[in-house]
Amino acid sequence: MALFGALDAAVSGATVSRVWLDAISDNVANINTIKATNEEPFRARMVIVNEVARQAGQPGGVRTVRIEERGGEPELLYDPSHPLADENGNVRRPSVDMSVEMTNLLIANRTYQSNLRVIEIARSTYQSALRIGAR
Repeated sequence: MALFGALDAAVSGATVSRVWLDAISDNVANINTIKATNEEPFRARMVIVNEVARQAGQPGGVRTVRIEERGGEPELLYDPSHPLADENGNVRRPSVDMSVEMTNLLIANRTYQSNLRVIEIARSTYQSALRIGAR
């Protein structure tokens, strides 16, 4: 096991959580971004993560593999007064579900906080071990 394995794993988790929080922020910021019906609407971003298996001398953890756009058919909204409305009065709403984003925000935030706490504890433990060795 690597000497700083817990620290390395927590740092990788915090990094992934930060990427996830950024994607959620982008999704929420674009929840009201309206497009014309002939344009592709904003689609919510999802962070795809993979486990990094621990190998001899290498820390384990997680890493961001890619960021994908959520699928599904975007909602057509009837708003004939909108400047981007087509001849039928429709515009496209983004493919973002606020309840999903708020749930993800809570999970990502807790994950980020938990990883930061592990980093603090690991750092404190390593510092205590150094103080013991210095005596």
